[in-house]
Amino acid sequence: MADQREVSIVRRPGRTLSVEDGLGALLAAYHLRTEAEKGEPVADVDALPDRYRAEISDPRTAFVDDVVLVAVSGSVAVGCLVVTAPADGRSEIKRLWTDPAFRGRGIASDLLGTAIAHAAESGAGVVRLSVWKWRTGAIALYERFGFAVTASWDERDQLVCMERAL
Repeated sequence: MADQREVSIVRRPGRTLSVEDGLGALLAAYHLRTEAEKGEPVADVDALPDRYRAEISDPRTAFVDDVVLVAVSGSVAVGCLVVTAPADGRSEIKRLWTDPAFRGRGIASDLLGTAIAHAAESGAGVVRLSVWKWRTGAIALYERFGFAVTASWDERDQLVCMERAL
């Protein structure tokens, strides 16, 4: 097993198949786990909503205007995060996920720190995100990085909206 020092963050991964394939696998795990946590488990990727399947099958197209960060250990993708281009002075962080076998090594923190720095460099004044209320570990991580709960911009029940000034 690789230790934390062997993990690097890649912005917009190149055409390296193992990393891009790994990104699709990370996104699949993220969406399948989220559906199960919402009480709507699905058997496999084919049963996910179209927009999620599109992210998994072709992340390069799905996130064409966004920056995709991938944590890589060797040539294996072990974590991911998407940060949107600024719109109205705000960027949004989405799809933060770390392979469960690599958790507890600071990968999510590294991804989040890189995303915040990128959003600031891109001219955003605020970065925001939404997270399911039962993901208490993620909420604690976001709070450590200065995010605070804010008024919801999303109508879905049990979704916590957070933001942080840059």
